[in-house]
Amino acid sequence: MREVSKSDALKFYKEQGNEYKVELIENLEDGSITFCDHDTFTDLCRGGHIPNTGIVKAIKILSVAGAYWRGDENKPQLTRVYGISFPKQKDLTEYLELLEEAKKRDHRKLGKELELFTFSQKVGQGLPLWLPKGAALKERLEQFLKKAQKKAGYEMVVTPHIGQKELYVTSGHYAKYGEDSFQPIHTPKEDEEFLLKPMNCPHHCEIYNTRPFSYKELPKRYAEFGTVYRYEQSGELHGLTRVRGFTQDDAHIFCTPDQLDQEFKEVIDLSLYVLGSLGFEDFTAQVSVRDLDSPEKYIGSVENWEKAEQAIINAAKEKGLDFVIESGEAAFYGPKLDFMVKDALGRQWQLGTIQVDYNLPERFELTYKGSDNELHRPVMIHRAPFGSMERFIALLLEHTGGNFPLWLIPDQAILLPVSEKHEKYAEKVLKSLENNEIRALVDRRNETVGKKIREAEMNKIPFMLIVGENDESSNTVSVRRHGGEDLGAISVEAFTDLVSKEINSTLKSFKN
Repeated sequence: MREVSKSDALKFYKEQGNEYKVELIENLEDGSITFCDHDTFTDLCRGGHIPNTGIVKAIKILSVAGAYWRGDENKPQLTRVYGISFPKQKDLTEYLELLEEAKKRDHRKLGKELELFTFSQKVGQGLPLWLPKGAALKERLEQFLKKAQKKAGYEMVVTPHIGQKELYVTSGHYAKYGEDSFQPIHTPKEDEEFLLKPMNCPHHCEIYNTRPFSYKELPKRYAEFGTVYRYEQSGELHGLTRVRGFTQDDAHIFCTPDQLDQEFKEVIDLSLYVLGSLGFEDFTAQVSVRDLDSPEKYIGSVENWEKAEQAIINAAKEKGLDFVIESGEAAFYGPKLDFMVKDALGRQWQLGTIQVDYNLPERFELTYKGSDNELHRPVMIHRAPFGSMERFIALLLEHTGGNFPLWLIPDQAILLPVSEKHEKYAEKVLKSLENNEIRALVDRRNETVGKKIREAEMNKIPFMLIVGENDESSNTVSVRRHGGEDLGAISVEAFTDLVSKEINSTLKSFKN
């Protein structure tokens, strides 16, 4: 490894005719450029490296794919080679097995198999279409959170899918994210421009601004499942995890500085309830603060940033969270607490975020009348336990392998009549289950019971209820679990109790 001046680095690659390395070097600062030499091979590289190639005992080329230079679809397409190496063959074998399991759990594959969502080139890249089962799943997640939010004192609001460009100029989103937004919508009126909504928070600030508030009326907690739009590059789109239109479980709390600590801790409780109810138990909390070396990335005063960062650290300590502090990961308007969750394959994802913001209240001139009869500036908390509904469902699909928690899964049970003459009894059982709020359906196809069971297994339906002559005469159902466990013939009431107990054991009531 050796340092090279910018002029020498440019000369080296210009002589080679390597326009790509020249472009990279032109965007680097002089004094920060390093080359790495290995025998007769030299490359622009920031390092670090292993001390020698003898450490590499196992290597595998994973895939080869086309990729636009620097992710820009207007630039040439190159070939990207993905490879990996390990110091032991055993480690490589374990890694490849993990990759195979990840392929089986790929949310794009499972989403298609379980008929949850799809995409259409005619509708547009990165714009998911929710199929009936997927829409019902998404709705149940929303209702689950709405119920907890209501107990926590949130009020639901609805805002439009577009807003005047000036709204996002005021908030600072246009300056920071204008390039990642869809192009402005020009109306027949001269100089009037609208944007597809990239964020919900400016709209919620305007809702707060509709009337004056007293300190006695705070906190105000506005929540919305609001769809927002970002123009992601086509090469960066990936199933539901990277899309151009997505729904955020957004809420914004407007409170006094004295209320900030308690409000923040209550949002932590809500976030932990959401993660726990969906089986995400292994996580680390990350306090994301600003990069002190790049103040131009952020808006607002240093004093407000310091207060906001300290408030998050104090709340995380008081709640006993295992947390780390990451510099440079804050939002442009404020620091945040992110939940970094490990899935069933050991991969880490950011799920759920809570942010403290002193800056948007200033930009939108939000006020409340204090006990001293003077006007004061509220503090704003941004929070989204799910984050993006699309991304959350994708990660939940991969974490569970499509075996969703019983309370959430689209079809909890399927009735399998042994023959056509048992369909009437199956319908009777179905009505009983539906009256007890169990989601079930009847497979009336003229197929063998064995084939119906295999397909129910593929569709990951938790319970298969086989009904035949003996079941009808004894008013029972023969219950088989997904995975093959046979529970035998039990009464419909006993099965209803079984489902109810399993749901209650995983879905605790949110206490605020």
